[in-house]
Amino acid sequence: MGAISLRKVEKTYGHGPKGVKVIHGVDVEIADGEFIVIVGPSGCGKSTLLRMVAGLEEITGGEIDIGGRVVNRLEPAERDIAMVFQNYALYPHMTVYDNMAYGLKIAKVPKAEIDVRVNKAAKILELTALLDRKPRQLSGGQRQRVAMGRAIVRQPAVFLFDEPLSNLDAKLRAQTRLEIQKLHAELGVTSLFVTHDQVEAMTLAQRMIVMNAGRIEQIGTPEQVYLKPATTFVASFIGSPPMNLLPGRADGSRFTVGDQVLALPAAAPRAGDLLLGLRPEHVDFGGSNGGGWPLKVEVLEMLGAERLLHGRLGDAAFTMRIDGTLTPPHAGETVYLHVQPAQLHWFDAASGQRVA
Repeated sequence: MGAISLRKVEKTYGHGPKGVKVIHGVDVEIADGEFIVIVGPSGCGKSTLLRMVAGLEEITGGEIDIGGRVVNRLEPAERDIAMVFQNYALYPHMTVYDNMAYGLKIAKVPKAEIDVRVNKAAKILELTALLDRKPRQLSGGQRQRVAMGRAIVRQPAVFLFDEPLSNLDAKLRAQTRLEIQKLHAELGVTSLFVTHDQVEAMTLAQRMIVMNAGRIEQIGTPEQVYLKPATTFVASFIGSPPMNLLPGRADGSRFTVGDQVLALPAAAPRAGDLLLGLRPEHVDFGGSNGGGWPLKVEVLEMLGAERLLHGRLGDAAFTMRIDGTLTPPHAGETVYLHVQPAQLHWFDAASGQRVA
């Protein structure tokens, strides 16, 4: 069983007044067989958290439970985990077969069993024809599949992935994401996958853990995190382009941004200073006012199937996404935006927490 429990997990580097806390009491329950993606910007603590689960970093406080065992004091080899690193970490003098088999040989697994496991993993990852090659004869994507194969043959309770796709080009990243999805569907092993790439997080995760400065901002399915972000950090980090966040003052069905008063399709949840969030794709525009919000277009970006319009709404920057087949406005032109009540997101101006 590969269920994982993190209970008030903390990490501090250094001691006393000079100590720096980088993980602040993380609590999360991961079900057996679940695929969890930990996502966040560089330096948020996501890789540190993964390395603590792996046993490569000591924890300062709390408990880590894997499969019903508290593993705080267990060595990595005793935790029934297998890790896939960013830099492949293959032995250059060994063949693909030997790289995948090496850990099993060290564990004194019988040769016949090693052969069965390696060939099964090679078939899953389409590496059968490459088993006699050395790493220098492989592409980046093939090397990463070998690294995954080395993890698979261990038959662990938990897979840990530390930004395994960041060294691949865009096309290979997309292909390898599909391979990882197929792999999880076939093996059903509990997986923790760390990335700073929100596209990887959205496409791979059954649930996402969004981290910021050593704390969990939100846990949920990709749909929950995208459609109902818990904080302004999540709203601005998940989504490309990110959610528009307009600072202003609410008064019933009026919202003032700078010197521009916007008529709301429904009353704000409360009066006072708020941040109004709106996804770029959740906006319609027309040429005449009709009660719409005036957006002065500054820059247009053509992205093939869609266009991005960047402009200003009051004194705030605003981006909207439109179908690439529509006739776009010109830079300098004013268009009038129309929104639906269900597409509005409200956040507290001071804390950044979701209000409605």
